[in-house]
Amino acid sequence: MSVFEGAGVALITPMNKDFSVNFDKLREIIEEQIAAGTDAIIACGTTGEASTLSHEEHLEVIRFTCDVVKKRIPVIAGTGSNCTETAVYLSREAEKAGADAVLVVSPYYNKATQKGLISHFSTVAGSISIPVILYNIPSRTGVTILPETIAHLVKNVKNIVGVKEASGNFTAILRTLSLLQGTPFDLYSGNDDQVIPIMSLGGKGVISVLSNVAPKQTHEMCMAMINGDVKKAANMQIEAGELIRQLFIEVNPIPVKAAMNLMGKNVGSLRSPLCDMEEEHVETLKKAMKEYGLL
Repeated sequence: MSVFEGAGVALITPMNKDFSVNFDKLREIIEEQIAAGTDAIIACGTTGEASTLSHEEHLEVIRFTCDVVKKRIPVIAGTGSNCTETAVYLSREAEKAGADAVLVVSPYYNKATQKGLISHFSTVAGSISIPVILYNIPSRTGVTILPETIAHLVKNVKNIVGVKEASGNFTAILRTLSLLQGTPFDLYSGNDDQVIPIMSLGGKGVISVLSNVAPKQTHEMCMAMINGDVKKAANMQIEAGELIRQLFIEVNPIPVKAAMNLMGKNVGSLRSPLCDMEEEHVETLKKAMKEYGLL
């Protein structure tokens, strides 16, 4: 059984003016997501600025999210680290907090070998009983989880159940699916501009930045595909194309936080070294949001 099908939101972490986590706003946006039909909440991923949260803040956000959601939809906790011991600690604490699964990115900066990746992910998964979704995003981490490595882990570690694919490499994605043909396995798009292409290959949905600003539309796009209305799903993907492009015109989550603030959601700024969006990009983002009907 899949952790979820459809649109999971890679949720931003709202900040107060002093850059502390704004938990009142976090509650508000979680409730808005659930009301709009979002199929899962991903807390403390890349979009949630996990890399600039302390371990205590990181776990506090996960606990808070689980407490607010109350099992209405799955909560997937981002618990990856470039230190295996830290990833184990965060994953164990997320399980204790009530997370339904964890999302574990490949170790960044130290660029483990494939043998090292197998050891890392196996150790993290072996420390918990809830499902593990691998996160393949070489543009951020400097290392690719190869299809053969993904297949080995899924086949040999019982609670490694899938992968969030943000490599953009369809040849590799197809190779992974080929290696795992006949093996239960969940593939999620990690790129909002590739949701329907990945679902056409059997993907279960998306872990989405777009869902922060367009949760209803992203959910409906995925549901159209799941229900076999490929034309509607494809049209919705195309209609969102320019907005998605603008949401990544600067490094994520700079544009999506700007977009939410333009919508009056007052989610605050970003922790350094991320910074506010360039004014020229704010204008092109605003134009795309208006054309999509968000402003």
